[in-house]
Amino acid sequence: MVTVHGKVKPGFEGVSEAFASNFNDGFEVGASVAIIYKGEMVVDIWGGHREMERTSDWQSDTLVNVWSTTKTMMFLTLLTLADRGEISLTDPVYKHWPEFKVNGKEGIEIRHLMAHTAGLSGWAEPMTSDDLFNHDKCAAVLGAQAPWWTPGSQSGYHAITQGYLIGEVVKRVTGQSLGNFFRENFAEPLGADFHIGTAPEHHHRITNVIPGVSLLDPTAKPDSIAVRTYTNPKIAAEIAWTPEWRQCESPAANGHGNARSVAQLQSIISHGGEAGGKRFLSAKGVEALFTEQMSGQDLILGVPMKFGMGYGLNSEFTPLSPNPRACFWGGWGGSLVVNDLDAELTYAYAMNRMGEGTTGDMRAAIPLMAMFGAIA
Repeated sequence: MVTVHGKVKPGFEGVSEAFASNFNDGFEVGASVAIIYKGEMVVDIWGGHREMERTSDWQSDTLVNVWSTTKTMMFLTLLTLADRGEISLTDPVYKHWPEFKVNGKEGIEIRHLMAHTAGLSGWAEPMTSDDLFNHDKCAAVLGAQAPWWTPGSQSGYHAITQGYLIGEVVKRVTGQSLGNFFRENFAEPLGADFHIGTAPEHHHRITNVIPGVSLLDPTAKPDSIAVRTYTNPKIAAEIAWTPEWRQCESPAANGHGNARSVAQLQSIISHGGEAGGKRFLSAKGVEALFTEQMSGQDLILGVPMKFGMGYGLNSEFTPLSPNPRACFWGGWGGSLVVNDLDAELTYAYAMNRMGEGTTGDMRAAIPLMAMFGAIA
């Protein structure tokens, strides 16, 4: 039986028990769960080990690459810039990035970048995984190419490109890289140990992700949008073991943190723009995320999704909360964050052993269900 470390407020013991049960079949290696409820961190737990050999313990300050859970930090950034009046979510992208206005992209708005409907889910020009460390190249190639489908007509998951597209908009608007803007405006004011572009002094605290299965459906046609998205460049999870990946800013995918820091930051959303006694954006600015952008089968994920402004919305496709005003996103292999504005609640799960695919597994869901049981 795994030893669960950390703190659990009375009444939430079921969450800790559900978390511990994840380790029973031997699949889970190391993980953390955190819950902020009505402004209070009611669960902050971790357990297991930092590596497959199970030789060193997951610690309170262990960090892990949470893959696409990082995207929620980009969405928080854009919602805040919109709330401040520095952008509008319906601005054409070229308003801030003039070079973008080529090859049929005049009608692409910032909201299309957020909701994976821009038609730029991959690069048309051949790219290598090392190119991902070069923001300017990644952004410039996307800025020059034509969309792969009619922008705004349907979603196709922008797994990696979304970070360079949104990152370039943030850079043009603020004069800062997204990672630096995020750090100065959110992470540092909250004392949240989450990094988009992780400095070398933190690398010793990072647990390597333990790869799962391939992202690609082996039956997918070679010329399909999904194959073109996931194979140029083809990314192995082991890229997360390298200092180059940890230090670069690939803000759709390379955030490093743990459940505690994810929950601290995303509780800004679930608590109407306020966290840690500080206001980051208005309640109205948060509500903008619920403006539905697309609903239906995603071209790349292969499952139906309902997207708001970046976040996945609670829906019949993804019923993650009993409450209507809830949103979420997760990362390759299983990490997850759920924001429930009706309950004033943020739930976060982060682990090192990756499960199958991009749409999560039951390891995050079991403590999540226990949490809703605790507050019912």
